[in-house]
Amino acid sequence: MKKKDIIFGAIWLLLGLVLTALSCLETLDGFWSGMGSALVVIGIVRLLRGYRLSKSETYREAREVAETDERFHFIRNKAWAWAGYLFIIICALSTIVFRLLGQDLLCIASGGAVCLMLVLFWVSFFVLKKKY
Repeated sequence: MKKKDIIFGAIWLLLGLVLTALSCLETLDGFWSGMGSALVVIGIVRLLRGYRLSKSETYREAREVAETDERFHFIRNKAWAWAGYLFIIICALSTIVFRLLGQDLLCIASGGAVCLMLVLFWVSFFVLKKKY
């Protein structure tokens, strides 16, 4: 197990426990309890994954293939592209629905998300176009 994995796993776990405890003591609101619980889970998963990598040769080899294999990179990139397309479509439709329902704040947030994604796409496109 790498020291970095142990350190980051422990940090997420401890931060999550602190946030959850402070929320239970009503020092912080309920949002931080949920955030703390999520960080506890992330810390536990990172520590368990690191432990499993250090103990299981077959798991370590499978992870290395997943991280370095071109087919997995292609599939991962396609999945991100699909997620981006679906996000744009869902946000665009929800912008219209929220406007029709009179939910102006949600309409603005959803429309802003669409605009932000499109700006990020175009910036990324031009940067990658120059690079490749």
